[in-house]
Amino acid sequence: MIWLLRHADAVKGTPDESRPLSELGTLQARRAGIALARLGVSFQVCLTSPKLRALQTAQLACEPLGVQVEKCPALAGNAFDPADLAAGRGEVLLVGHDPSMSRSLHRVTGANVSMRKGGLAGIDDGELVILLRPSELTAIAEESGARE
Repeated sequence: MIWLLRHADAVKGTPDESRPLSELGTLQARRAGIALARLGVSFQVCLTSPKLRALQTAQLACEPLGVQVEKCPALAGNAFDPADLAAGRGEVLLVGHDPSMSRSLHRVTGANVSMRKGGLAGIDDGELVILLRPSELTAIAEESGARE
């Protein structure tokens, strides 16, 4: 299974690669991790864009899962092939930016979606099996009793 997580909400400004998460983005990223843990999802690795907002999203989301985060320049906003990045790594979480996340999702699954900031998609053998908005991840996280 390959999971795609679009970076959470970030502050506006420049330089682009140094923009941190906003307060909302920090909550979104934490809740994504709690929701993934609540759903019983586990990864062998998390690959993330080196841009600060994606890196922070990955670190916060992976904290409750106990997964280490690796920087992957291919996720810095360019087109990428999720299957190529995941090859030989088992279950993988990829954290990056749009429009490349939505385009890559479309290329692999044929699904015509626009991933929201902090949104999550799951791909299994070229099929989109789950697509969750930040509000749905929040509902799952809060259902577990882990409120922020």
